[in-house]
Amino acid sequence: MNAAVSVRRATVADRPVLERLWLMFSHDMSEFRGALPHPDGTFRSERLEAAFSDPGWAPYLLTTGDQPAGLALVRALDQPTRVLNSFFVVRGARRTGIGLRAAQQVVAQHPGSWEVAFQDANRTAVRFWRRVAAEIAGPAWAEERRPVPGRPELPPDVWISFSSRCRA
Repeated sequence: MNAAVSVRRATVADRPVLERLWLMFSHDMSEFRGALPHPDGTFRSERLEAAFSDPGWAPYLLTTGDQPAGLALVRALDQPTRVLNSFFVVRGARRTGIGLRAAQQVVAQHPGSWEVAFQDANRTAVRFWRRVAAEIAGPAWAEERRPVPGRPELPPDVWISFSSRCRA
């Protein structure tokens, strides 16, 4: 099944939707980071805050029809290499092609060098990001493991690097 996806830069009016999507994303990621929510049921949200307030960041809302399907947070827009910092597709929209097309659309908004990190334990993310890199850059992408800053108890993150200019 190939569902249509629309990707657009989120506005302040979209923030409540992104905050709810962020909770779902954070819940999914808690499995791999061992993170528990705060006493009020929320998770850390510094990245989401930065996406709306820092000039080097950009929040994106993924939709299918008029329904939210996910989010993407990009950072380092003022640097030579952009970072797809957070990327999430709701479970009901997964395995429909939305994620791949959304990632391609986000990257196309900011041509150049890109990096994305994920965890080896997240086998779905491993397959997904390798496919995204191959679709965007062909064979011209690299993968390496880097320690998680400030979290020596966690296994290293996997980082994929590619350039969106490698392939039209």
